[in-house]
Amino acid sequence: MFKRLFGRGQDAPRTEEEAAREEQQVNQSLEKSRQGIFGRISQMFATDDPVTEELWDELEEALIQGDVGLETTLYLVNRTKDRVNRYGTKKANEARDMLKAEMVRVFQDQVRPPATQIPKPFVVLVVGVNGAGKTTLIAKLAHRYKERFGKRVLLAAGDTFRAAATEQLEAWAERAGVPCVSLGQGADSAAVVYKAIDAAMEQDSEVLIIDTAGRLQAKYNLMRELEKVRNIIARKLPDAPHETLLVIDATTGQNGVLQAKAFLQSAGVTDVAVTKMDGTAKGGIAFAVAQDIERPIRYLGTGEKIGDLAMFDAQTFVDGLFR
Repeated sequence: MFKRLFGRGQDAPRTEEEAAREEQQVNQSLEKSRQGIFGRISQMFATDDPVTEELWDELEEALIQGDVGLETTLYLVNRTKDRVNRYGTKKANEARDMLKAEMVRVFQDQVRPPATQIPKPFVVLVVGVNGAGKTTLIAKLAHRYKERFGKRVLLAAGDTFRAAATEQLEAWAERAGVPCVSLGQGADSAAVVYKAIDAAMEQDSEVLIIDTAGRLQAKYNLMRELEKVRNIIARKLPDAPHETLLVIDATTGQNGVLQAKAFLQSAGVTDVAVTKMDGTAKGGIAFAVAQDIERPIRYLGTGEKIGDLAMFDAQTFVDGLFR
């Protein structure tokens, strides 16, 4: 039942119409990536030229320039090279599908099995640095749960540090057509979460999405605050939060990966959402996230509208880069 309603990564069921619409969204958001580094890689593997060491060197250089990261780049190049040698592939265009298959595998290695039961309320804790797009992502999630699944959704404005953060979330909640619990700027974020959980139970909410602060410049205090929030949630609802979603801005490249690692231990990250895919000319950060952070990518932010959110599908994403 949990899998049918919420899903996990690529396991989320979609109608053919939904899948086609989200595929189109992803393809449109990757336009700049196709025009940039990944367009160059596609051209490298579009000819019937022989596979040479120079080709692998060029691929390695391009992947690093595309924000894939050194470790993940070496993983992709070496695995593709091994497969090419194993099958005796001689031409670049024949090796293209092998490269794509290894790219897809990077993501599939991180897919987690779905839970077997639906807790109520289902608590989603959203974390990430300021500016990554947490507020917009929360609104898109709320809209998705409400419109697609018909769920009763409640938001909690737990980012009480950043100026205007609560007002922004309240405005987005209104646009999404869902209620929002807020105590205003400067309030204790744990108190907001405490109140929100009570409200979710009183209102019989099925999904509670909690915003959090993201001032990484005060890393120690931020992580202590996140731990406090998680403890409050667990005290009120054992086994919650049921999902901790880390939001990463695709335009930040490898800095985004470094920022993400800061949240892993204190925040208990389970899944990742990569935002602003339409605003970067690279796109390789998705591979680095899956390989370096070792968490599955759950969502892609494909634009600025409230409906611009797609479930991440590895094959669709890789095909979109090479299209």
